[in-house]
Amino acid sequence: MTEELTHIDEKGEVRMVDVSQKADTERIAVAEGFIAMHPETLALIVEGKAAKGDVLACARVAGVMAAKQTSALIPMCHPLNITKAKIDLEPVFEGEREDGHVGIHVFATCGVTGKTGIEMEALTASSVACLTIYDMCKAVDRGMEIMDVRLLKKEGGKSGLWERA
Repeated sequence: MTEELTHIDEKGEVRMVDVSQKADTERIAVAEGFIAMHPETLALIVEGKAAKGDVLACARVAGVMAAKQTSALIPMCHPLNITKAKIDLEPVFEGEREDGHVGIHVFATCGVTGKTGIEMEALTASSVACLTIYDMCKAVDRGMEIMDVRLLKKEGGKSGLWERA
C-alpha cells in the first residue's frame, strides 16, 4: 500500500493531483458489480418483458455514458479522453453463485491513453449500470441489492499491473 494520499496536500487540504509532468501511457481498468434480485425479475429481464424496455441494452449505454461523465461526479477526478468503454452483463441464475444470489453480474472495461488512471471510470460505469437495472425494474422488485462493486484489474502507468487476487 502507498503511504501517501495523493489528493491531500502538505497542509492536509484536498487537491487535484498535478499530472502535467507524467508521460502518456495506455491504461486499462476493469471493474465489476452485481445486482441481486428475485428470480422472477431476472426472468423478465432475460425474456425482454420488462415494462420499461430492454433493460440490458439500457444498462450498457448508461455504463458507457457514466464512464464519460466520471470527472463531473467525482470531485478530484481528472477529465479523461476515454478511448474505450465496454459494459458486459451476465445473467446469474439460481445455483450459479455460492451465496445463492440471482441477478446480473456487470463488468466494465475502460481504457485511455493519458497521464492518469481510469479506475474511477470503470467503477462508475459498473455502478451506474447496476443503478440503471434497479431503476428499470424497481416497480416489480424494490428489494434488489447492488453489491460487490470493486476494481478487478488496472494496468498501465508508473505502477504497472494490479489484479485482484
